Amino acid sequence: MLNISNNQLNKTVDLKAYKSGKLIFSKHYYKSFNKFLLVFAVLVLVVLFLPWTQNITGNGLVTTLTPEQRPQTIQSQIPGRIEQWFVREGDHVRKGDTILRISEIKSEYFDNKLIERTNEQINAKTSSVDSYQYKEDALNRQIAALNEEMKLKLEQAKNKLLQSKLKAKSDSIDFEAAKTNIKIAESQFNRTQTLQNEGLMAVKDVEEKRLKLQETQAKLISQENKLLAAKNEIINAKVEISTVSATYADKISKAQSDKFTAQSSGFDAKAQVSKLENSNSNYIIRNSLLYITAPQNGYINKAIKGGIGGTFKEGEDLVGIMPSKYDLAVETFVRPIDLPLLHINEKVRVQFDGWPAIVFSGWPNVSYGTYGAKVIAIERFISDNGKYRILLSPDNDDHTWPEVRVGSGARTIALLEDVPIWYELWRQLNSFPPNYYQPEKAKSGKSDSKKK
Repeated sequence: MLNISNNQLNKTVDLKAYKSGKLIFSKHYYKSFNKFLLVFAVLVLVVLFLPWTQNITGNGLVTTLTPEQRPQTIQSQIPGRIEQWFVREGDHVRKGDTILRISEIKSEYFDNKLIERTNEQINAKTSSVDSYQYKEDALNRQIAALNEEMKLKLEQAKNKLLQSKLKAKSDSIDFEAAKTNIKIAESQFNRTQTLQNEGLMAVKDVEEKRLKLQETQAKLISQENKLLAAKNEIINAKVEISTVSATYADKISKAQSDKFTAQSSGFDAKAQVSKLENSNSNYIIRNSLLYITAPQNGYINKAIKGGIGGTFKEGEDLVGIMPSKYDLAVETFVRPIDLPLLHINEKVRVQFDGWPAIVFSGWPNVSYGTYGAKVIAIERFISDNGKYRILLSPDNDDHTWPEVRVGSGARTIALLEDVPIWYELWRQLNSFPPNYYQPEKAKSGKSDSKKK
């Protein structure tokens, strides 16, 4: 009834007298519910003051601790054509086992006897180097012989020059003696002629003195000719010395030129030998690359380049391999705002995909199915996803990690300070970051420095 009029029927009519009224007005609807609300409010109030562990959550992947233990692909250093496979996907291989055989696709390596022919070229060039060396030695002996011969010739020419000088000196003395004799002859002739004019000497004596004077004059001229000839011999001896020096200098220069030419040819031959030896080593190594081998013990994951007869370029992925022995680790990513909260050796809880877990992020002690880890590396540069990469390793003081496969997913929870739940709710509602803190080692270090 709406009780629109002023006549209130509920006051004049007793509704409890009716059967339906008795059923309705005799029940107490809210007593149990009020008790429940009261108990619930008390419980909520108590829960708000319970401790809550602040944490940083992140998603990551299972990886390996060291780079050489991570999955890798095998490439060929040379282009080629697939000829034969020796493994199947899932096979276990050891280091050095042959995975597949390839063949050359470049025409300059088609010759099956390429290494043998290159060795023949090396032997021929080595013989050429030896020949040039023999020629150089012969020219050295020739130069030494020419130098020795030049010394003897020069010594002979110098002796001849000395003889010419001595002869010229002797002729010069004879010439001076002839001059003295002609003066004496002239003086005797003049005295004899004077005495003949005075009648004291006969004409015959005068003629004898004249004849003797003429003979003395002739000897003077002869001695002068000899002196000039001796001087001419001196000049000829000097010219001969110069000629010997020039002649043998030309011969020695020509021999030295031939020697340097032989040396240059020998050096060129040696360079060609070195180049051929280098090519031969490259051919030998290239032949060994025709067999693709396993770089380490592991399992064949996938044949990326399958089939027979397919060609590929150098550096192209051929097959994937997973190392058989590895140490598990987890790489996770955190936001830049949370990065200052993480430090090396900090404790982290990890939940692996595919493994049952009941996780209470704020109460790690009551969580089930999580495993202990610690931070071993923090990336110095931000990743492409806008977060920083953190590498975690198993915590030896906690439960052993399960046998998870590399590449499976993982969820990480980095544990921080313990705070009341009401504080954590207030922080979350206001979007405040977790409490900044320092590891115990850093705190102790700071306190020690303050004491000092």
